[in-house]
Amino acid sequence: MSAEIKGIHDAASGETQPRVNFPPYRSSLLRHPTKDMHHTDPETIELWSPAFGHRDVHTLESDLTIQGNGEPLGERMVVRGRVLDGDGRPVRNQLVEIWQANASGRYVHKRDQHPAPLDPNFTGVGRTITDDQGFYQFTTIKPAPYPWKNHHNAWRPAHIHFSLFGTDFTQRMITQMYFPGDPLFSLDPIYQSITDQKARDRLVATYDHNVSTHEWNTGYYWDIVLTGSNRTPMEADTDAH
Repeated sequence: MSAEIKGIHDAASGETQPRVNFPPYRSSLLRHPTKDMHHTDPETIELWSPAFGHRDVHTLESDLTIQGNGEPLGERMVVRGRVLDGDGRPVRNQLVEIWQANASGRYVHKRDQHPAPLDPNFTGVGRTITDDQGFYQFTTIKPAPYPWKNHHNAWRPAHIHFSLFGTDFTQRMITQMYFPGDPLFSLDPIYQSITDQKARDRLVATYDHNVSTHEWNTGYYWDIVLTGSNRTPMEADTDAH
């Protein structure tokens, strides 16, 4: 597992990965790494890094629709998929975390102050552990697009942030899952920072009617590939956009 995670991180400069200093994505010019990567002592850095959590992952944490005192607003959906290595083998017992905007395009975060309503029954965060076949599954609400201050009239396509951990905090990987047919793709500099169209396509989930449930939820399927030529593009940092 350690080699798989490290392999994709070392390969992040390839054209299938986002450009870390892409001028249309303005804040990337200030935040991208300016020095060569080097190895760290994992035992030392873990003394100062955040913990995964103060308790074990509970099965109910993967359902973001039951965190309040009532039903959250919006389209209930299930996102399901597998975490795989470059040879198509399942990555078992992988911690997968997600965070997202609500159905109005608003995060529960003090820095998000744009005029859209918060939902008292939706926090937008969840986590789970992959099973023996590498599957993860979340029940959530479909997020809406939202404005951001990158440029005039800038809107982010609807998306869900995914975080994956290897065997320690230094192996954390961040990516985003998008929804098919979004008209904002061509206008979004974060999505456009990936130059390879096939790599972009790997960030887009597929509507899956087999994941949908009668009169209850729509369904989307999205695999995350950690290594190899078909690996999922990953972000260079954990920015909330």
